[in-house]
Amino acid sequence: MSTAEDRHLSPDGIRPPDPADAAVWDAAAQVTDPEIPVLTIADLGILRAAAATAGGSGVVVITPTYSGCPAMDTITADVTEAVRNAGFDTVRVDTVLTPSWTTDWMTEDGKRKLREYGITPPSGHAAVRGGPIRVGLSVKCPRCDSLDTKELARFGSTACKALYQCRACLEPFDYFKVL
Repeated sequence: MSTAEDRHLSPDGIRPPDPADAAVWDAAAQVTDPEIPVLTIADLGILRAAAATAGGSGVVVITPTYSGCPAMDTITADVTEAVRNAGFDTVRVDTVLTPSWTTDWMTEDGKRKLREYGITPPSGHAAVRGGPIRVGLSVKCPRCDSLDTKELARFGSTACKALYQCRACLEPFDYFKVL
């Protein structure tokens, strides 16, 4: 088995096939987002790579949803603890900013969990740099599925979300913005 340093840890968000690497991934993948506790970092797509070294260490690569995300210190500590609890003596968590995280990396299961939690998941896909910018025409209410909604605030409880209100059921809700 090669070490993590010998392997190219390309951040691609895919569970590694090697059993030791997969054990690191599986431990890290159970860590939840402190701001949205129904989502794991794997659901969000911020878990990008994982590997085990020959010396019994674990290496995890994560990408924040945005460069100033205040949850990253907590996520790093939680990943370190989870991988140590899985039997890895030393854990290194690398934060990478390139490529930038996009809501396109979220899993379908993660989007379902958001909807069930009362947060409308991102609709559409992130714009390709230099490509067309898609304009969302409406945001569906996660409670009654009405498209008759209005944005109350561009930034909600976190910078990743906007605050909306449904005109049909009058309930406010968060919308996880397409980034």
